[in-house]
Amino acid sequence: MKLIRYGEPNREKIGVQIEGKNYDVSAFGGDFNEQFFEENGLTRLAEFIKANEGSLIEIPEGTRLGSPVARPSKIVCIGLNYRDHAEETNAKIPAEPILFMKSTTSLAGPNDAIIIPRGSTKTDWEVEFGIVIAKKASYVEEATAMEHVAGYVLHNDVSEREYQLERGGTWDKGKGCDTFAPIGPFLATKEEIPDINNVRLWLSVNGKTVQDGNTKNLIFKVPFIVSYISQFMTLLPGDIISTGTPAGVGLGFNPPVYLKPGDVVELGADGLGTSKQVVKAYEAY
Repeated sequence: MKLIRYGEPNREKIGVQIEGKNYDVSAFGGDFNEQFFEENGLTRLAEFIKANEGSLIEIPEGTRLGSPVARPSKIVCIGLNYRDHAEETNAKIPAEPILFMKSTTSLAGPNDAIIIPRGSTKTDWEVEFGIVIAKKASYVEEATAMEHVAGYVLHNDVSEREYQLERGGTWDKGKGCDTFAPIGPFLATKEEIPDINNVRLWLSVNGKTVQDGNTKNLIFKVPFIVSYISQFMTLLPGDIISTGTPAGVGLGFNPPVYLKPGDVVELGADGLGTSKQVVKAYEAY
């Protein structure tokens, strides 16, 4: 299945994508949140869709999409998980996964604008393969880690490099600004991606491809990542894990290149669709 959420920000309804078309399933009830995943929502939703085959209402083209997962308890990210990305930023290859968090208020729809933070001059892009947790994971073994996974999402891990690297402390302050986590267009359940170790992902800025990678080059693979994180914190249903970005970020250019108002960022991944974000300057509201 491919799960979507659509409509105005903070008022999204739930839907599914079937053969490239989006359909409303709000009659199913609830939202794609912790409770949904915790209460075997994927199985129940599949049964609902089958029972209502041919009668689901199609969502008009051009309707805004929100994040396919309602605001999760946390967004956990892995840093420097592609060797080429570590090398382009002159960082050491990590011996263990580098963990950092994105604030849940950074969550955005796949085609919502990226807002450059007030005073920022170093806002950057990062296409990533994301994992969505299906059931509570605490001290899980790598061999059983995939039992805790609901599916996968496309994620742009937008980053402010000055805040992240030059302001002291942890990376988190450069990762959690509003709009810095565009997710989607949909959540693809596990059966939609037959080989998670061979997923091409790419990103372009103003029509020029700058990132073109593949999950086969992940230093730490998905089952290990889920198991590893669960040793340090409990993962709850609906939580999102972002697995890292390949080479081609703005920080890696010589000289570095960063986003400016009017830029257009487009990204995609095999089986996870595409998204597009227009960059805008911060405006007080």
